[in-house]
Amino acid sequence: MKLINQAVDGTLESSDLLVKVAPNPKGTLELVIKSEVMKQFGKQIERVVADTLKQLSISEGLIEIEDKGALDCVIKARVQAAVLRGCGQEQLDWQRLS
Repeated sequence: MKLINQAVDGTLESSDLLVKVAPNPKGTLELVIKSEVMKQFGKQIERVVADTLKQLSISEGLIEIEDKGALDCVIKARVQAAVLRGCGQEQLDWQRLS
């Protein structure tokens, strides 16, 4: 899949995160993460985001995340929703989202 639009998902409420995705004119994948718990869980947040992007075959784009202590399942769901919106996907391939 390829990001063709800017898209957002999530909130800045406690235990949630805000995910912004956009096409990257540089043709690379850039990941920017801001988190209140970066020191404790930064590597895990990066791992969940990277695995989710790989699962969705996203190899280029600008991904910005502002985390407020979200669990892994919330991170994955928010990234999936933002990417699918950014790719303009109307039909979901449920096997990719498991």
